[in-house]
Amino acid sequence: LWVQPGERFVQDCRRDRGRSVHSRTRIGTMASAPDPITSSLSIMRRMPPNKIEQNLSGLLNLIPDQTDELLQRVDQPLEEATCSVTKKKYLLCDYNRDGDSYRSPWSNAYEPALDDGFQPSDALRAMEVDANTLYDSYREQYYEGGVSSVYLWDLDTGFAGCFLVKKTVQGHAFVSDGGWDSIHVVEVTEKGDGKATYKLTSTLMLTMGVQKASVGDSNLSGCMTKQKELTLPVTEVKPHIVNIGSMIEDMEIDMRSNMDNLYIQKTREIVNSMRRVTGAPKQGQNFTANLNAAVAAHGASRKVDG
Repeated sequence: LWVQPGERFVQDCRRDRGRSVHSRTRIGTMASAPDPITSSLSIMRRMPPNKIEQNLSGLLNLIPDQTDELLQRVDQPLEEATCSVTKKKYLLCDYNRDGDSYRSPWSNAYEPALDDGFQPSDALRAMEVDANTLYDSYREQYYEGGVSSVYLWDLDTGFAGCFLVKKTVQGHAFVSDGGWDSIHVVEVTEKGDGKATYKLTSTLMLTMGVQKASVGDSNLSGCMTKQKELTLPVTEVKPHIVNIGSMIEDMEIDMRSNMDNLYIQKTREIVNSMRRVTGAPKQGQNFTANLNAAVAAHGASRKVDG
């Protein structure tokens, strides 16, 4: 898990009839969290990111009474579904789930059907429809494929939303199996003076698998989370959707640049420094003699167990 040193972000999702009220709190240590959750999150940060679901399933089997808490705190790769009404694909997450049913952003209906499932207000639903149309165009232009979904829900001081994109790749010339999952959760607080505060938390999950004779079976996976908060004016020219869209676009460009220029390039540099494809370095007689002498001296200085 890629995080900045000294910073821990804990997700607190309070469920109310399927509604997720999202916030992330920055804390200095994890001491205030329950011990099982602290240990589980620590384990998840050290496990392979491309096996999140498998690792999470194992933890849930060990502490089943903490299932809801872990599912809310651990980001998982997004899953796809097809709306039975519009035949369009949409993404499943905790923000459109109520019990075992998921709400389609295209038809606003739960599948399987749910009589008392949470629904956004009429005004927010109209905004949600526009957001899905615009975000779908954004996905097509930037990702050239994949699936996107937007879910909005009401809050006492405004509203919140979740903007999702999933892109999978299989049989590519360079990547045999890969996936990109972006999760953007934004909380909007309306100030009442023509301005609003936007708190954005973005998570990117990347998986790239390569199977070639030249490199063998390799996998590069990781997860990055960042936050951003802005107070912007809300006008007819720049409504909420425009402000949120600009923040998400800037955040994705920044995170993708960091992931490419920092993490991937640094990994390549470290691997190239450890392994040479053109053959092993030549070792002279003096180097070999000095190495043997150092090994012999180290062995002579060790104490023999009685």
